[in-house]
Amino acid sequence: METIEKVQEEVLIDDKTGNNNEIVLFNDDVNTFDHVIETLIRVCNHTPIQAEQCALLVHYKGKCTVKTGSFEELKPQCTQLLEAGLSAEII
Repeated sequence: METIEKVQEEVLIDDKTGNNNEIVLFNDDVNTFDHVIETLIRVCNHTPIQAEQCALLVHYKGKCTVKTGSFEELKPQCTQLLEAGLSAEII
């Protein structure tokens, strides 16, 4: 007799629904490291070290997630980043 195996699919559900958005900052040839770092500290409440690390990742990798949360929480922060001349979007 053949053994029939049942395969169960496990679905993981995020307990924090609505908090799965992120602000992604993109590299550009316009802004200085200092401006990016200062803006991340002011807008995203990063520590100086965290902001510097994000700036380096953006420079070398082309992009970096700088903040996660609900869309409603991230929208004003992303707007402030854009108003500061940075390239960012919520995904």
